[in-house]
Amino acid sequence: MTRPFVPAAGHDLFLPLYDPLWRLMGGRDVRATFIRNAKLAAGQRVLDVGCGTGSLAVQIAETVPGTIVHALDPDPKALARAGSKATRAQVSVAWKEGFGDALPYADESFERVTSSFMFHHLDRAVKQGMLREARRVLTRGGEFHLVDFGGHDAEHDHQRGLLARLLHAKELLADQPGSGVVDLFEEAGFTNVARVSAARSLFGHYAHIRGAA
Repeated sequence: MTRPFVPAAGHDLFLPLYDPLWRLMGGRDVRATFIRNAKLAAGQRVLDVGCGTGSLAVQIAETVPGTIVHALDPDPKALARAGSKATRAQVSVAWKEGFGDALPYADESFERVTSSFMFHHLDRAVKQGMLREARRVLTRGGEFHLVDFGGHDAEHDHQRGLLARLLHAKELLADQPGSGVVDLFEEAGFTNVARVSAARSLFGHYAHIRGAA
């Protein structure tokens, strides 16, 4: 049975605009900082959940040689773009279609799980399920690193940033205060939960949250 989901760009119509907008607004630099702060290293098995068009997964494979990168998303159209992106970059990523709250991977399969700018797409119950699944597939001591809109009074519409306002309805961002995400991590059983960083850019306020399995 097919489940509904919110596409990476909020609507299929906007998918061709998604990557150009992120490039214009400095998305690669944001991802580079996120990758560095996640302390990824050669030999680690990394899963990117809700990978969309694959920008983070491809950048990990490009900039941290020796990582074994897997990436998952429910949107076949986005995954097709992701596969083309990996081919152009000449990197290997194992793409899979699926949902974050029902990960098709064995327990303790990854040293790192990542997610970038997709958590706000989910309702609270699915967020909770995704966090439980992320913890399940992490090795003991492995870490989940999430970066998403929120962390600085993001509930105020005028502060959400240009990209957030263009691509996402207001109600999708309403459950994204930084402290609320920390609480969800702890409810899912993560330890040493911390806000690694928070910043403001053209595409909105965002925060990087880390939790250990």
